[in-house]
Amino acid sequence: MDWYMMNCELLATCSALGYLEGDVYHREPDCLESVKDLIRYLRHEDETRDIRQQLGAAQILQNDLLPILVQYPQDKVLFDAIVRLMVNLTQPALLCFGKVPPDATSRHHFLQVLSYLQAYKEAFASEKVFGVLSEKLYDLLQLDWEQRQEEDTLLIERILLLVRNVLHVPPDPTEEQGVDGDASVHDRVLWAMHISGMDDLLKFLASAQAEQQWALHVLEIISLMFRDQSPEELAALGQGQAAAEHGEDTRELETLRQRELAEKRVRALQRPSRHSRFGGSYVLQGLKAIGDRDVVFHKGLHNLKSYSHDLGKETRRVPRRRQAAPEAEPPRRSARNVRLFLCHFCQDFLEGCYNRLMLLVKDQLVREKAQQHDETYYLWATAFFMAFNRRRGFRPELVSETVGIRAFHFIEQNLTTYYEMALMDKKEAATWARRMHLALKAYQELLRTVEEMDRSPEQAVRDSSQVIKSNIFYLMEYRELFLALFRKFDETKQPRSFLRDLVETAHLFLRMLERFCRGRASLVVQSKRVRRKKKPRAPTSLAPQPPSTAELEELWAGLAPQLQACLQGEVTLPEDVVPFDAASETPVEEQRTEALLRIQGCLRDAQAPQALRLLRSARDVWPEGDVFGPPAAGPLEETRLLQEILFAPLPQHMPPEAEEPEEEEEEDEEEERETVQVSEKEFNFLDYLKRFACAPVVRALVLLLRGYARNSPRTNHCAARLLHRLARDLHMEALLFQLSLFALFHRLLSDPAAGAHQELVALAKFILGKFFALAATNKKAFVELLFWKTPAAIREMTEGYGSLQEGEGAGRSRVPPWTPQEEQELRELYWKYKEVEGEDIIAAILAHLPAPGRTRRQVVKQLVRLGLASSAKDFPRERKGTGLVLWTQEQEEELVRLFEEFQGSEDILGNIMKHLTARRSRARVVEKLLGLGLVSERKELYKKRRRKGHGPGPDVAGTPAVPAQDSSAEDRDSEEEEEEEDEAEEGPMEEDWAPEEGAGQGLAHRLHQEGLAGPLRWLENCLRRTAGDREEDGVSHPVPLVPLSEENEDAMEDRRFRALLRQLGLRPPASEQESFWRIPAALTPQQLRRAAASIAHHGPDPPASPQGLLEPPRCPQDPGPEQLPAGQGSDSESEEPVPVPSPVQPGTKRRRELDSEDDGSSGAEPAPAAPSSQEDEEEDLQPLGRRKRVRLVEEEEEDD
Repeated sequence: MDWYMMNCELLATCSALGYLEGDVYHREPDCLESVKDLIRYLRHEDETRDIRQQLGAAQILQNDLLPILVQYPQDKVLFDAIVRLMVNLTQPALLCFGKVPPDATSRHHFLQVLSYLQAYKEAFASEKVFGVLSEKLYDLLQLDWEQRQEEDTLLIERILLLVRNVLHVPPDPTEEQGVDGDASVHDRVLWAMHISGMDDLLKFLASAQAEQQWALHVLEIISLMFRDQSPEELAALGQGQAAAEHGEDTRELETLRQRELAEKRVRALQRPSRHSRFGGSYVLQGLKAIGDRDVVFHKGLHNLKSYSHDLGKETRRVPRRRQAAPEAEPPRRSARNVRLFLCHFCQDFLEGCYNRLMLLVKDQLVREKAQQHDETYYLWATAFFMAFNRRRGFRPELVSETVGIRAFHFIEQNLTTYYEMALMDKKEAATWARRMHLALKAYQELLRTVEEMDRSPEQAVRDSSQVIKSNIFYLMEYRELFLALFRKFDETKQPRSFLRDLVETAHLFLRMLERFCRGRASLVVQSKRVRRKKKPRAPTSLAPQPPSTAELEELWAGLAPQLQACLQGEVTLPEDVVPFDAASETPVEEQRTEALLRIQGCLRDAQAPQALRLLRSARDVWPEGDVFGPPAAGPLEETRLLQEILFAPLPQHMPPEAEEPEEEEEEDEEEERETVQVSEKEFNFLDYLKRFACAPVVRALVLLLRGYARNSPRTNHCAARLLHRLARDLHMEALLFQLSLFALFHRLLSDPAAGAHQELVALAKFILGKFFALAATNKKAFVELLFWKTPAAIREMTEGYGSLQEGEGAGRSRVPPWTPQEEQELRELYWKYKEVEGEDIIAAILAHLPAPGRTRRQVVKQLVRLGLASSAKDFPRERKGTGLVLWTQEQEEELVRLFEEFQGSEDILGNIMKHLTARRSRARVVEKLLGLGLVSERKELYKKRRRKGHGPGPDVAGTPAVPAQDSSAEDRDSEEEEEEEDEAEEGPMEEDWAPEEGAGQGLAHRLHQEGLAGPLRWLENCLRRTAGDREEDGVSHPVPLVPLSEENEDAMEDRRFRALLRQLGLRPPASEQESFWRIPAALTPQQLRRAAASIAHHGPDPPASPQGLLEPPRCPQDPGPEQLPAGQGSDSESEEPVPVPSPVQPGTKRRRELDSEDDGSSGAEPAPAAPSSQEDEEEDLQPLGRRKRVRLVEEEEEDD
């Protein structure tokens, strides 16, 4: 479609706006109605955004809307409508399409809309336009809160959104190809804002007490203003260091000049003085061609170094999923006058606005009053302005709000969240990686600020720095963070700039930690270890051998006197023996068999009173058939019955054997129950540094150093220093004996400009010298170059390959080795039981192995190693099952009869299961009913639930609703192999069921006392976040509860925690396709907030870690930290009352589109301030230390 051919109605509407004659715009009488019509058209555009594209092609904004805005600002209604229309037209393309479309057609529409937005941005680079907007915004801000109408508040928000949309438009790389220092379109927009005074209004909004609802708007606009700027360059501007501004350019040019001169000298030495028309032919001895002969080289000798077998071959295409992540746009240098204006803006913002604005934004983020992912603006502002302050004289009081333990905790919490989401959400991993990069830069700047505080001349500042460092070095989460980021680095999802910042931050953290430890005799830190309570499995799955007849006769001879004493009443029989459980899911017939087994077990354990009591109780329960004797049985009859039961060969229960995947790594097969134990230990820096001696860290450093020519000198220094720590401080030079690193060293040493990288050259010579010294004694060192190595492999490589055979290495398996005697016994047992039919060979071997503790997998793998079996598939496991597969004709007729009998009941399937003669699982019955055509779908067999509130009743009104999941528990089948299928057949929880107010409060209090405070805070946070999302979106969908930490996973397995979830109205997995509990769509935001408030802990908060600047030093173990005043590193609310926003002027962030009705809201009265709701008060009582921690254990094995 040709977008320049406009729709007839749209063309008529645009023509009715007016016309431009010279510099004067003449509006038509129907101008206002035409603007409203355009708003209405935009509201009903299709997925290709056809209306938006036609208006952009016709340049309506440049030729009509902006002239009307400039010439008729006094017409309030028209001005409001024009701003509404421009906010809609300039909204980002990503908001219009949701995401970058993958298909070519939609991507074309996306790029077309983006090109129109770039044209709009160039039209906004006008001082007149921003002058009108600034004047209007100034007039609105002059109104007091009582005088400000609803439409005034909306117009303020729309003006801020319009400025945000204009600044958000990305640059056009094809149009803006100027060098650094030229004025781009973005620079011209910034300059127009500066001339019009819009920047001063932004600073007023950030600092005014009455305008705190615009905090997030202002922060987002400021982040877009400084999008292309570097804080270091802005800080160095205007300080009389003109030469320093061009220092980096000078160094780059000098490096290029050295490389070019070196190449010229090499070419001059290689090229002969007299030119020859014949290049000559040479034989390269030792370099084989395709055949067995040496390569014949037909070019000059000066081209010999560039020879490769790969010459002339096609370049291998790298798949898209393996391509490196694209780098972000590098910051460009704006025009000098723009940079000076931005530098002064930063100074004024730090002095008057930063601490207050960051406190307001942090409060909105913590209370979840902002939109999703708005914390990225907070992270950006922390990194940018703290870097500017550090480079511009460093005044710690200007950034006190973001310096402290709580700031570290907030950034670490978000960084951990992004890290976990990048691992889970594979499709959006690149987006999560960008957010993780922002959090990492903020974390790096906090560390640099703390390091700068150590050099402060004020003693109080240095003491505060010591307090902060003692806390972050004490907690394990901060120490383990960099190891986790290194191990999970993925170059296809995370750009090279992320790796650069990660290496620089890790180097800074290690340097600060080393200096902190150096001045102390000992340092105590927190440690978390996983304590595994091991319960060894039974060595065999075979039933124990029954006692022989002689043993039973001897046992009966000892039991006879006890039985006589019991029958004569000399011994009191126990009263707590019950043979039947009416609430059990086990069928009655099976319980009768179990009663016989229990009587036999008591007799064989010499417990005659218990056996006699069980016999009499079972006779009362099952009188039919005289299985347990006649009702009037005497002592002699009971004695005979007990003797028969003792000697009877009753079938013993076979314990079910869990399936074990054969492809898993060899490990000790033991049931383990993991619990995290928090303790304290003395810290050793070298032991902590050894955690970095692993292949993922070295691989990441090598990847970063591949671009050493493009890296900054600081980046190369940090990477080289980390490698030096691993090689020299830990004496693990062999860790760097890797072929890819040696290829990098070869390229570095042959680089003509290697003189600019002396530190890397020294490291390369040191590593190569160590390698050739080792290769003189270990000829296998050249083969070891092909593999990434572990500390255990390094020790074998340097000390001998037999030095770790005794299981000394950390990476060795915990499985005990097989001795020659055990191997011989294994061979004999294998040949003994190999020919026995109908018996499991491995089970028989395990039963007769003299050495206990061996598992089935260990035996199978050892048999394969000894050559007695080809693979583990030669020993299949016996599959457990009911044995009932086929349905007889009588059973089918019985099933049809039962279905017709109970078809009108509430629980069809439950009644059928109770009356079936042959025991079958629920899944088999459902399949047969479907196969017979009695039902068309499974839902017809679900238990019919009574909906709450369908009819009035005396017992309904006063009784709290009970989830239907509990009522169906008694209908579940007991077979372990059918458990998942049975749960899939259960009906889902009633969607309309709502929790009562205060439901679960007592159970939550008990769970909190039992140590489940962390999962309860996580559940409360999920409920509040879901409530906020449903209020914002207006749409409710079931939200799964995904536990990301081990603590939350363990809580989801706890029976009482699941009972709490049911009391709150949450729904368990409804079928085998679902794995997580869900928050039903029927729960309203008010109900969710009530549920969150009922489980909130209202006790005293745990003592917070010290933070702030002006604090005395305190150890982390000291009880009761001092409270900081607001504004000095504290996250607490200010003491001044915060006005509650009205319904029309919300405290949350702006909506993306502000399209109201056509008749407007010009005559609306100011809405009264809404009273503080109960939910807000309950949110104030949330504990400060909500955190989701990565469970990183110190003894965790290396993840390659």
